[in-house]
Amino acid sequence: MDRQREREGEGEGGRERSTLFSVYSWMYSPGADEFMKYRSPLVSRYASKEMAYNFSDRKKFTTWRKLWIYLAKAEKALGLPITDAQVLEMESHEKDIDFAMAADEERKLRHDVMAHVHTFAHCCPTAAPIIHLGATSCYVGDNTDLIMLRDGFDILLPKLARVIDRLANFAEKYADLPTLGFTHYQPAQLTTVGKRACLWLQDLAMDMRNLQRARDDLRFRGVKGTTGTQASFLQLFQGDHDKVEELDRMVTEMAGFKKAYLVTGQTYSRKVDVDCLSSLASLGATVHKICTDIRLLANLKEIEEPFEKEQIGSSAMPYKRNPMRAERCCSLARHLVALMSDPLQTASVQWLERTLDDSANRRISLPESFLTADIILSTLQNITEGLVVYPKVIERHIRHELPFMATENIIMAMVKAGGNRQDCHEKIRVLSQEAAAVVKQEGGDNDLLARVQGDPYFAPILGQLDTILDPKTFIGRAPQQVSRFLSEEVRPQLEPYKAKMDVKIELEL
Repeated sequence: MDRQREREGEGEGGRERSTLFSVYSWMYSPGADEFMKYRSPLVSRYASKEMAYNFSDRKKFTTWRKLWIYLAKAEKALGLPITDAQVLEMESHEKDIDFAMAADEERKLRHDVMAHVHTFAHCCPTAAPIIHLGATSCYVGDNTDLIMLRDGFDILLPKLARVIDRLANFAEKYADLPTLGFTHYQPAQLTTVGKRACLWLQDLAMDMRNLQRARDDLRFRGVKGTTGTQASFLQLFQGDHDKVEELDRMVTEMAGFKKAYLVTGQTYSRKVDVDCLSSLASLGATVHKICTDIRLLANLKEIEEPFEKEQIGSSAMPYKRNPMRAERCCSLARHLVALMSDPLQTASVQWLERTLDDSANRRISLPESFLTADIILSTLQNITEGLVVYPKVIERHIRHELPFMATENIIMAMVKAGGNRQDCHEKIRVLSQEAAAVVKQEGGDNDLLARVQGDPYFAPILGQLDTILDPKTFIGRAPQQVSRFLSEEVRPQLEPYKAKMDVKIELEL
């Protein structure tokens, strides 16, 4: 068993006790003080109740019992001597798990699955002889993990769809609002606020496809036996291969899967975990990029995340409005990306049909990946539902940089008015450098436009300057790109989730 042990007692009667058991039994003891032990902030501070429950002990061990019931039902249907009374007894005790007894059994047996077999058998004395008949530990362990992975994706996908929906509405609203583009975080050609949001949306749409594919690719481990050969079941059914295959099919169907893996070792391939967690890690990279952009734009005071009326930005600086939600997303997204190394290494070091050095690692990496993805999606939905845009600030930044960007248009207008391209280029170069010196050396405003207006050389086009400097002439086809992207790629992807779009996220912390 994957646990630490400590020695209690040195003389006669000395015994080993499981540290895990001590903590486990204490957790379920009456009056246990929740603040006297470590609690994962993923659950205690952030995660949704539905995702926290998905990886809870209650769901895990209830699912084990369901799987034992499925197995008994299928074995009975295929002719094994299992009675209706035994199945009904198991079904009547599916949910009333005595966790304290299970912990005590695990202390004695050093085996979590057998501890729960004994606990289940205690309340089902008639069914006790047929519980777990022919199965190995991974029948309940691995199949439960696959159910939790599937259900975890089913929780995440609607949340991701809502983030995409909110961001699509934002992109549509600001499709034609000009804003400075940035390359190398230096001012570049103009884009629009909505077009920039579409860059975020494109990555999220890829993540949606990746998560859906990973979810749909999941299969059931099914009924495979100790090393995946189904030998124990072949013996139970006296060499009847058809019945063994039908047993596998029936249990797979009862568990809600369309297919089972045709070959396994003792476990399903740990590459499945790699596939699932890589899609979540990729989502983490997307969210980190989006929230980093929001933080940069918040520094420019162009866009802000929601800020509550009584929210405090800094304990020392009362005026601050820190982008704490975006910062939280970035912080947790890094954790989500880092978790990807666990399944990669685990898959690479599994020996032959299986080794147990995967178990302790997977107890942490699988739940934490889904819990973390759940948190960042809920937080990002809250952000996208309340993003604030400051058009006047954006306009001021454009005015500060646009004269430099408009120089090529000014040259073209002068040539059309009869000027010489090379002479005009030199005039603009000199005036631009003078204006740049004012900005950089004196801290003044960009006065290039005033210099152009004051130079008699440019008299033929002075009446065109307002048109030449209209920001909307610098955004190209950004609004049209937004419209087509949303209608052809984004909205159709959200169709399956229309009934789940009305959920609004209010963060408690």
